This record gives sequence, structure tokens and C-alpha cells, in this order.
Amino acid sequence: MKWVTLAFLMALVGLFAYVSADLPDRADSSAPANESHLTSEFIERTEEQIEIPNIVSAILADFRSYDTLGETFVIFTAGLAVLLVFQRGYGRNDD
Repeated sequence: MKWVTLAFLMALVGLFAYVSADLPDRADSSAPANESHLTSEFIERTEEQIEIPNIVSAILADFRSYDTLGETFVIFTAGLAVLLVFQRGYGRNDD
């Protein structure tokens, strides 16, 4: 069983190394993460459409609300899983 786990982990590391070759450089100013063409659009739309004074709250609450809801659901599910694992192991005697 240890060999199967080791083989799986080695395959996973190989997959991550293969996929990471396509990532842009960290200092690449033309990388999609560093593009700032949406910033002015978000600021203009926030002032026109939403009446929330804080722009970060406006973006998270309105423009990316489904994404924020999904992240909240993932965190809640992970916390619930941890509680269930701890509750199941409580009171067992493994003498």
C-alpha cells in the first residue's frame, strides 16, 4: 500500500511540475493577473450602479457575489468536516 501511495504522490508532483511550466513569470507585466484594464471599469461602475462607499466591499458583495458565496460554502463545509471528524474520534478507547 505504501508503494501505491508513493507512486500516486510522485505522479501528482510530476503533474504539478508539468503544469507549472505554462505559468507566466512572476515579474511579467503582461500576465493576466497583472493587467489593470478592469480597475477603472470597476471604479466607474461602482460609482454609477452601487451605493456602497467602500470599493472593495462593493466588488466582493456585488460584482463577485457568487464567487464569494462559493468560497463561504467551501469554508463552511471544511469546518463541518473537521467537526465531524473530531466528534467521531471522541470517546474511543484504542487500548
